[in-house]
Amino acid sequence: MSIQTMDIEEEIRSLQLDPADPAEDNGVVNPEEPKTEEVEESDRMEEDTKEEVQTHTSEPEPIEVEQKVPMKEKEIPTPEEDEEQMELNKKRHLNVVFIGHVDAGKSTTGGQILFLSGQVDDRTIQKYEKEAKDKSRESWYMAYIMDTNEEERVKGKTVEVGRAHFETETTRFTILDAPGHKSYVPNMISGASQADIGVLVISARKGEFETGYERGGQTREHVQLAKTLGVSKLLVVVNKMDDPTVNWAKERYDEIETKMTPFLKSSGYNVKKDVLFLPISGLIGTNMKTRLDKSVCPWWNGPCLFEALDAIEVPLRDPKGPFRMPIMDKFKDMGTVVMGKIESGSVREGDSLLVMPNKAHVKVLGIYCDEDKTKRAGPGENVRIRLSGIDDDDILSGFVLSSVAKPVAATTEFIARLQILELLDNAIFTAGYKAVLHIHSVVEECEIVELLQQIDPKTKKPMKKKVLFVKNGAVVLCRVQVSNLICIEKFSDFQQLGRFTLRSEGKTVAVGIVMDLNSS
Repeated sequence: MSIQTMDIEEEIRSLQLDPADPAEDNGVVNPEEPKTEEVEESDRMEEDTKEEVQTHTSEPEPIEVEQKVPMKEKEIPTPEEDEEQMELNKKRHLNVVFIGHVDAGKSTTGGQILFLSGQVDDRTIQKYEKEAKDKSRESWYMAYIMDTNEEERVKGKTVEVGRAHFETETTRFTILDAPGHKSYVPNMISGASQADIGVLVISARKGEFETGYERGGQTREHVQLAKTLGVSKLLVVVNKMDDPTVNWAKERYDEIETKMTPFLKSSGYNVKKDVLFLPISGLIGTNMKTRLDKSVCPWWNGPCLFEALDAIEVPLRDPKGPFRMPIMDKFKDMGTVVMGKIESGSVREGDSLLVMPNKAHVKVLGIYCDEDKTKRAGPGENVRIRLSGIDDDDILSGFVLSSVAKPVAATTEFIARLQILELLDNAIFTAGYKAVLHIHSVVEECEIVELLQQIDPKTKKPMKKKVLFVKNGAVVLCRVQVSNLICIEKFSDFQQLGRFTLRSEGKTVAVGIVMDLNSS
């Protein structure tokens, strides 16, 4: 073995010396004089030509440098990524939540939108039609597009918040199909807290509008919650206009509009600016993608649903603000993946962020928007972000992914301005009152520790007398305490993380905003 290794080493040495040999041949070793002269001459020639070339190219030299610079730019991928992003950002993105009483037709309308915008093919629809027929529920087949699990299909009630995506010419939409049943209001709250605009679906069928609108109906509660959760614009869609009890009657449509308008005003909506009424049929898709035919409904001259959605203007968010993303959900998939809606700021692959309130430093490994992987995402986008540096067991829904430079505040106590909507029959709202607090994606038990001042609803100024308890309709400043740290912001600084609802025994008791924090 040792002899072989010796031989191999010698070979390597000889190979290493080989390339040097020609250089030695060139001038030093070769005894022939004329060849060296020739070499010298050729060297001189080369020098001359170099000088000539230099004189000729002395002017265009900077051009060469300029050409080299774009090459370098190309190597750095950021400008190209930015261009790609510009392409992506041409269409604005909006989140639309479908709200309304149970059986108003929210899932059917959502399904019809997906079908009309080409997200669902005919074969799938035929499959759903057959499935619905087998369950002797023929009119439910459109809802099956949104209601994907078996429980929802059998009962015909949405439970989870369904999600889907569609595009019009100017806008990309995410549909959030909220459940209408009162048992699932917490799910509806989580859906509405992500939305920019709301579509309130009302059934025009005789008796159905009335049950949804009367006390205890979900139409009222959903509108109040939507306003509290920051849904600033509302499309009130009067559905089932093709029903035999209605038959596109203007009287019925007007009756619903006149009953809803004062209620929408009392919930805080500016009806002229922020609310639009329109008649549709979700099941057969009338007045959704194309305008109403005069033969069907001679009295309607307004837009169809797609036009109305496109025309809605929503205030712009700040892409350069401090990053905030309340975490809705988390799961394991080659690392920890969190889901949520970016409320402020932008995120790129490779960013370092902070998970609050447990102050865990994490790194962004990947960003997924609608199913597609992207390099960056801006405010208003619903995203899934893959993180490293944290285990999914250490994340709870309600935690907030925030920028390291300006982290979100975490607190167990805050001062709030509350409006009492409707207390339970025997309840008194006073210090010691307990309820469930819903704020962005946080759901926490809370206690009213102290009532500070009652505010006169007319003058909006605090009353002088000391307040011990309040009744329905009152507006009050109070101190609220929760047992665990929660991430919130002052409403004046950051609206999306500063508005909340209080619920008790399945009813929304009060809505409010965060006035001040006792940061810990």
